Amino acid sequence: MAFESLGEKLQGVFKKLRGKGKLSEKDVKEAMREVRLALLEADVSFRVVKDFISGVTEKAIGQEVLESLNPGQQVIKFVHEDLIALMGSTQSQLTFASKPPTVYMMVGLQGAGKTTGAGKLAGILRKQGKRPLLVACDIYRPAAIKQLQILGNTYSIPVFEMGDKVSPVTIAEKALEHAAANSNDVVIIDTAGRLHIDETLMEELQQIRTVARPQEILLVVDAMTGQDAVNVAQSFDEQLGLDGIIVSKLDSDTRGGAVLSVKAITGKPVKYVGLGEKLEDMEPFYPDRMASRILGMGDVLTLIDKAQQAFDEKQAAEMEQKMRSNSFTLEDFLTQMQQMKQMGPLKDLLGMMPGVNQAALADANIDEKAMVHTEAIIQSMTKKERLDPSIINGSRKRRIAAGCGRTIQDVNRLLKQFEEMRKMMKGFMSGGFKKGKKGKFPFFG
Repeated sequence: MAFESLGEKLQGVFKKLRGKGKLSEKDVKEAMREVRLALLEADVSFRVVKDFISGVTEKAIGQEVLESLNPGQQVIKFVHEDLIALMGSTQSQLTFASKPPTVYMMVGLQGAGKTTGAGKLAGILRKQGKRPLLVACDIYRPAAIKQLQILGNTYSIPVFEMGDKVSPVTIAEKALEHAAANSNDVVIIDTAGRLHIDETLMEELQQIRTVARPQEILLVVDAMTGQDAVNVAQSFDEQLGLDGIIVSKLDSDTRGGAVLSVKAITGKPVKYVGLGEKLEDMEPFYPDRMASRILGMGDVLTLIDKAQQAFDEKQAAEMEQKMRSNSFTLEDFLTQMQQMKQMGPLKDLLGMMPGVNQAALADANIDEKAMVHTEAIIQSMTKKERLDPSIINGSRKRRIAAGCGRTIQDVNRLLKQFEEMRKMMKGFMSGGFKKGKKGKFPFFG
């Protein structure tokens, strides 16, 4: 997961600071030395790290901080605030043209995730009520057009293409005519990339920019390329003029240095980050939320956003009522599990909870496959059995186990855990909630 290593190191540094009643200037400088090493190991630009540490140290060794009641917390507060500022202070949203269609031009090197990013962006805008059109202007990479068409079908978005024999400039020009004729209010142009930046690539992109007059030019960079991503951003900005950056594959990079460096060096905001293959895995970038995640403060707002997307409001109210009246059934639990799967991996969700960091989760017993097994066992039951598990006797257990390919012991374990969960819910609703066994997550290992 992104920033996993950096988060662990920073949280370790701050744990030491919190443990000291008073801080000396030496304590602060020692802590900042560790923070500097952690940032450099995360592949953050040396120049960015130098300025960051200098700014935090200057504030942290002030007399009013060192003599305050909670100097350690004050230092952490400065690091948190400066991390947010480093990544852009506020969320940078896409802008829209006053007269449609709004054109977004996707650029980047080959393999950065540009085509996938274009498809996901179109899917996000469609969810917001727009009528996007994807345009296949990458005529050089084998199967690039086909890939865009598959993404279009996946997200129910039309794709404009003219094959690989027509100039990309002509395709962009004709696509705008097509959008106007078909009431598409957003046009997303997927352009060609190269394995390196060359004059031919830039000249073609400049010609497309002239014809399409994009509202925004968005650069897609691969998080795993680290500082190279920042260098690429600088080159594209100098020759094209960028409006924003999308960082892809952030879930595959435990360092995250590109996200921490790119805004500070280029001045261009990160607008979206890719955290997986699914549409919902491309998220708007919130500097404050990311800073909180890095420092182990959780990210409740993103968790709420994901829950609102996955859960039906009316259904959620009904579920709450059932929990209060202790009439929550295995049928209800199955529905909740299926909705919860849409929110992403359980470990990632737990990592957004305040006070829970990746290091702690590494020791927790969370088996994502156990969720699949639980779902299979419940689906093997009849509706009557799901609504009233008390009727499940020995013969029914044998039938359920055979139907889902699990053992009778697995069925027994599920029924026992479900009953324990119902008791826990009852206690929670009545204000008497007690913590379960350390490191255990019912139904997930």
